[in-house]
Amino acid sequence: NKPFIWGNNEEKAFQTLKRKLCSAPILSLPEGSEDFVVYCDASLRGFGAVLMQREKVIAYASRQLRKNEENYTTHDLELGAVVFALRLWRHYLYGTKYKVFTDHKSLQYILDQKELNMRQRRWIELLSDYDCEIRYHPGKANVVADALSRKDKEPIRVRALVVT
Repeated sequence: NKPFIWGNNEEKAFQTLKRKLCSAPILSLPEGSEDFVVYCDASLRGFGAVLMQREKVIAYASRQLRKNEENYTTHDLELGAVVFALRLWRHYLYGTKYKVFTDHKSLQYILDQKELNMRQRRWIELLSDYDCEIRYHPGKANVVADALSRKDKEPIRVRALVVT
């Protein structure tokens, strides 16, 4: 129950964001079916992912966790974020070779693990349909997917917004 204060710093950041969003395309169309890169992250709130090609953003995606997913282990959440992205962008990724970056280091060895639970086995079977390489990417460097995975469940309420 704190009052919302809109000062000079907030106005300056808003104007910069507005200028950048209106001046250049944020999303690009894919060019061919090569050089795709997927960045994934999971948090206790949701999944976030970014699909890129040649350092250009093709798509962003995020969703909140379902009730049953809130009980998943960290390992399952991170693997779930990868599966979420692959299912969503199947039409881009199926039949191509690409890299998936995650901030959960042990996922790069998931295909070599022998003891998996049923959920992980099902997801590994889905992963085997794709020609992807899972690599570790430190959390501090994975900022976009990290931010998308942490979206609040409650929307931010704005009483009035004037854009000139």
